[in-house]
Amino acid sequence: MNSNQKDRFQALWKQLTHFFQNEKTHKNARVTYQVIWNLTLILIIVGVLGFSFAGGVGAGYFAALVKDEPVRTKEDLKKDIYNYEETSEVYFADDVYLGKLKSDLEREEVSIDKVSEYLKNAVIATEDEYFYEHDGVVPKAILRAVYQEFSNASVQSGGSTLTQQLIKNQVLTNEVSFDRKAKEILLALRVEKFFEKEEILETYLNVSTLGRNSSGRNIAGVESAAEGIFGVEAKDLTLPQSAFIAGLPQSPFGYTPYTQQGKLKENQEPGINRMKTVLKRMYSNGYITKEEYDKARTYDITKDFIGKTEMPSEKYPWLTYEIEKRSIEILSVSLAKDDGYEEKDLENDDLKEQYVALADRKLRQNGYQIYTTVNKKIYDKMQEVTKNYPNYGYDKAGEPVEAGAILIENKTGKIISFVGGRDFKREQTNHATASLRSNGSTMKPLLVYGPGIELGKISPGSVSANVPISIPAGKMWRPGNYGGGSYTGVTTAREALKNSYNIPAALFYMKIINQGPASYLEKMGFTTVTKEDYSNAAMSLGAMSKGVTVEENVNAFGTFANSGEFVDAYMIDKIVSKDGKVIYEHKAKPVEVFSPQAAYLTLDMMRDVVNSGTAASVRNRLAFSSDWAGKTGTSQNYWDAWFVATNPNVSFGTWLGYDTPKSLQGTYNGLEYNKRNMYYWADLINAAYKVDPKLIDPDKRFEMPGGIVSRSFCGVSGLLPSSACQKAGLVKSDLFIAKYAPSKADDSFIDGQYVSVGSKRYAALPQTPGEFTSGGFMLNPDSFADIGLKYVDDPGSVIPGGGKSGNVVGAKAKLNDNGKAPDPLSITISNDKITWGLHHEGDVVGYRVYKDGKKVASINAGGSLVYKVGSGGSYYVTAVDIVGKESAPSKRVESGAKKTGSKEDSSKNKDDRGKDKIASEDKKPDTKEENGSDNETDKEADKETEKETDIDKNKEPAQDKGQNKENTDKENQETDKDQDTVNDKEQDTVNDKEQDTDKAEEEEE
Repeated sequence: MNSNQKDRFQALWKQLTHFFQNEKTHKNARVTYQVIWNLTLILIIVGVLGFSFAGGVGAGYFAALVKDEPVRTKEDLKKDIYNYEETSEVYFADDVYLGKLKSDLEREEVSIDKVSEYLKNAVIATEDEYFYEHDGVVPKAILRAVYQEFSNASVQSGGSTLTQQLIKNQVLTNEVSFDRKAKEILLALRVEKFFEKEEILETYLNVSTLGRNSSGRNIAGVESAAEGIFGVEAKDLTLPQSAFIAGLPQSPFGYTPYTQQGKLKENQEPGINRMKTVLKRMYSNGYITKEEYDKARTYDITKDFIGKTEMPSEKYPWLTYEIEKRSIEILSVSLAKDDGYEEKDLENDDLKEQYVALADRKLRQNGYQIYTTVNKKIYDKMQEVTKNYPNYGYDKAGEPVEAGAILIENKTGKIISFVGGRDFKREQTNHATASLRSNGSTMKPLLVYGPGIELGKISPGSVSANVPISIPAGKMWRPGNYGGGSYTGVTTAREALKNSYNIPAALFYMKIINQGPASYLEKMGFTTVTKEDYSNAAMSLGAMSKGVTVEENVNAFGTFANSGEFVDAYMIDKIVSKDGKVIYEHKAKPVEVFSPQAAYLTLDMMRDVVNSGTAASVRNRLAFSSDWAGKTGTSQNYWDAWFVATNPNVSFGTWLGYDTPKSLQGTYNGLEYNKRNMYYWADLINAAYKVDPKLIDPDKRFEMPGGIVSRSFCGVSGLLPSSACQKAGLVKSDLFIAKYAPSKADDSFIDGQYVSVGSKRYAALPQTPGEFTSGGFMLNPDSFADIGLKYVDDPGSVIPGGGKSGNVVGAKAKLNDNGKAPDPLSITISNDKITWGLHHEGDVVGYRVYKDGKKVASINAGGSLVYKVGSGGSYYVTAVDIVGKESAPSKRVESGAKKTGSKEDSSKNKDDRGKDKIASEDKKPDTKEENGSDNETDKEADKETEKETDIDKNKEPAQDKGQNKENTDKENQETDKDQDTVNDKEQDTVNDKEQDTDKAEEEEE
């Protein structure tokens, strides 16, 4: 500092000193100080008053905003914040996981201890870094909200803490307003007061919306995200995976890697960039090291994304929809009962609809665990067989042949497996549980034979007519056997069921129809029996008004295996709530339908169906041997093909048909429709057997209960055999319920004589030459009302001719004399055999052969019309009618001559060669035929019988039913023989060979 500057500074200092020492200055300072102090005090007072006023106003405003919000208790808050939708899970039998039921939002709850630490830290670092420090709210967030409100700024801020977000998602709405914000703050503070931080975090992790999974379904909760995006549980998530999931809540559908179809998006950058942001925040907040951060941010997360996954409803469509339907039915009843209703109240459609809707919502939101009876391995195998089976038949009018099948455990009613159809994408109808169809002849044991035996009106040995009939039923009903034939005169119930004869079934049904046999169907779970069905005679052949499902039909057959108790089939074993409470568990309620004796006899008859009847072709298709009893069925116009069978463990049935009814008739791959169905049945049950042999093929057989006896009976009346019946060769034996065994002796026969013409027999007249009659027994139709004779069109046809009838003929089967002698015959000779044809006049009953003018043989008209000549002589033949009139001689023929010609009787001028033979031939006046011709006669008669019953295979393809007797195996013929004992009858089936028959029946409505 120079001298000038120093002088100026000193001068300035003196001036300032003088100023402050001046009295005037002191006075002014004192006044100024007082003013400033007073102003300061005023400002402080005003400020305090203003702040108090503002605070009061703010508090009042806040109070006004939350005045309608109730003061919630801890229990109220707990109920609200834990009230989130959770997807129900489904299990196969033995707790094998099936998957989640379809819902709008898939969620699976997880406890905090089963969540990766990486994921918990990632969420806190990203969403609420002060989570463990605040009491539910962060003050700066409140000030920001106040500023936005009073500055009229665009309100965009959400809850800044996890607690507030939880309140927003679970208690309040997503509305962005100060009103909602005020309530959010209040409730967040109360939640923090009542709940631990870990409880709040756990709930947040379970409620967060997290985009889509690999099936394209919306997901919420970290467990569903972990499984649906990466295919792992939440506890096993890696650092990069955790960071990816933690970043999703900001924009779930923008960052999710999957499309609505479950495919991976082409551009994954948004989600990856968000994952890197989360990792950076984790590093900044000290949750991970620099090394972990660098490694995770460069990790290729896309390689962890799982590919498209089928939902259970896609992989198991029929099964999951069936489970949903049954679960909703169960829950609707449960919910109604909780509200004080009874199950019958749900018959009201409006009330039922209300509870069904409620049950459906709860099923998809309440996270139930549904346990079913379906065996996964058997179910999978059956679907595979169905997919690959080659013999369904031709498509018609764009429709393929559809299929339905179901396997049920008899004792429990568990549905082990089923086939809903061939292609769910083409047709969603469940052909096992929902499709109503006529069950054809599978109805017979359920409605006719089982009830008939129970009522004491039918036994396996009961006899019925099996000839054309007419039954008045409003309009005249004329049921027929398959192909219009297979008439046997009379038949037993056992034979009728085995061969599926319709006429005997209809006649047996008419014996019990007034006793309401349709009620037995209702006891066995048939839900579609109508009032009209009770009086419909055609019901005996399956002609229901509405039809029946495969499940109902098969389930009913299990009644016989259960000794007459019906056990309703079921699929839902139990339903458990997410807190472990069993809210439903199936309990069987057996219904007594038949006595054990009636059930066993019906089973025993159905054994014959499988062993030697219409289902015999299935036996050699099986990979195992079991005690099967079953029934085939065909509905009218060949619309439906059925086969249902039961063994001591399970009942199994299959159905084939078109959704729009069309005829199945005709061969496909060389198989008629009924064989195609039975082979399908065999392939399915073989597949099930490979999975669980003990279930499908039990060691035990059906056991005969007490109260059953074996009795002989007369095969044309069902009564105890008389000596006449025994002599007629018509005694049979079978099983009976002891109290219903025949006790009355048969008195239907009288001694008599008959004649044979071709394959038919007629009563002899007093004038009929004895040489053409046979001793036998006459059957009086008036004694046979019990076999349905009043419905028979031609009573004389009940006992036709043929080997099966022994030496019996109907008393009304008579020939009328035409009033004149028969015309001469035309004969030929060749290779020392004279032959001629059946006389064109119907009253001719026999023929006389003459050699050199002397009668050498009498041949009846039912025998072989052939005579072997001796070593020379002149022969002619005459015809004799029913009253003994004889025709003029035929042209004469010479034995040994190359040609026949007309000659005068020159026998007297010829050598009497062959006298010894002639003498032996003519030793009895009533000899029917020489040289063993009786044998040939019988053979010819058999051939004629075969011709009558034979079905031309070159006709309609549907003739492939085994009605052709020539193609029926020996075993099938042998079972028509008399049965001496029960053991003989049962053992008779052991060594049966497969019949290459294709018998079936044609049911008519």
